[in-house]
Amino acid sequence: MADKQISLPAKLINGGIAGLIGVTCVFPIDLAKTRLQNQQNGQRVYTSMSDCLIKTVRSEGYFGMYRGAAVNLTLVTPEKAIKLAANDFFRHQLSKDGQKLTL
Repeated sequence: MADKQISLPAKLINGGIAGLIGVTCVFPIDLAKTRLQNQQNGQRVYTSMSDCLIKTVRSEGYFGMYRGAAVNLTLVTPEKAIKLAANDFFRHQLSKDGQKLTL
C-alpha cells in the first residue's frame, strides 16, 4: 500500500477526536483519584477507587462521573490535535527518503 499524505486539517481533526476519546475514558478514574485524595483522615467516605465510582453513580447518576469534564475537553482537544499533527509532521520531515525513523 502506498504511503498517502493526509492533509493537515485531517490530522488536526483526528488528533482532536483522539483527545476527546482519551478524556472521556480517563475522566472518571481521575475524578475518583481526586476524591480519594481529598478525603480527610477522620472522614473516610470511600474505601477504594471502585467504591468511589459506585457511590458517585448511585448518588449523582452516570453523568455525575463527568461533572467538570467540559474544561478538560476544551483544553485537551486542541492540545492533542496540535501535538499529534506536529508529531506526524516532524516524523515526516526527519525521515530520510520516506523510510521509518530509527531509534
